[in-house]
Amino acid sequence: MLVLLPPSEGKAASGRGAPLKPESLSLPGLAGARAEVLDALVELCVADEEKAREVLGLSEGLRGEIAKNAELRTAGTRPAGELYTGVLYDALGLDSLDTATRRLAGKSLLVFSGLWGAVRVGDRIPPYRCSMGVKLPGLGALGAFWRTPMAEVMPQEAGDGLVLDLRSSAYTAAWKPKGAVAERTASVRVLHAQIVDGVEKRSVVSHFNKATKGRMVRDLLLAGARPAGPAELVTVLRDLGYVVEGAPPARAGRPWQLDVVVTEIH
Repeated sequence: MLVLLPPSEGKAASGRGAPLKPESLSLPGLAGARAEVLDALVELCVADEEKAREVLGLSEGLRGEIAKNAELRTAGTRPAGELYTGVLYDALGLDSLDTATRRLAGKSLLVFSGLWGAVRVGDRIPPYRCSMGVKLPGLGALGAFWRTPMAEVMPQEAGDGLVLDLRSSAYTAAWKPKGAVAERTASVRVLHAQIVDGVEKRSVVSHFNKATKGRMVRDLLLAGARPAGPAELVTVLRDLGYVVEGAPPARAGRPWQLDVVVTEIH
């Protein structure tokens, strides 16, 4: 099972290990593209702070992120699973997993990134600020930039097993499974169901959506689950206590769309 995760805007304030070693990152087929994005981002942040703030979509209060980007090559690093500190990662709680389950997480989880393309949770990277929606000078929109290199490496990464896609829309732009891989892919959204004037209404709540996805991945890891495909995933999640709705896609070569329905937000 390969689980595709979005990164988080929230990150640890600083690294605490050796500087970045690009050759040590997973998915070496992305090395050339990573170097291009890294060069463009560092050059932007070193040359013109105000332009960098505009391009990166940063508020005045986040101006300090530009200096961090300018020093990406020499800054300290952390494993990606420690670096990201947003809601999903807090609920996932990688640091509280036992050794065997953390090892499984290292093999199963792949975090998409505007800067790195995709990394595994054990890959050491420095704190940065560069979302997939950014348009870098010379490269353009990063979602479009990453499509070609991702199309070359991701089918092999996906292998012949289940792909559980929990990415947000900005990050799905970088790679969309096709053909046989798509048929083994399940995209999940979390819906909050509540009764309003006697009628059930469902909505997507961003914070809770992320928290539920984090807990779901944690539960799958702790259970040592290895569903072979989307249908088996539905069974596993229901056994774990989740209310899951979904059916095979109407046409071949399409991913499954699964809804996890919850009634309480926490």
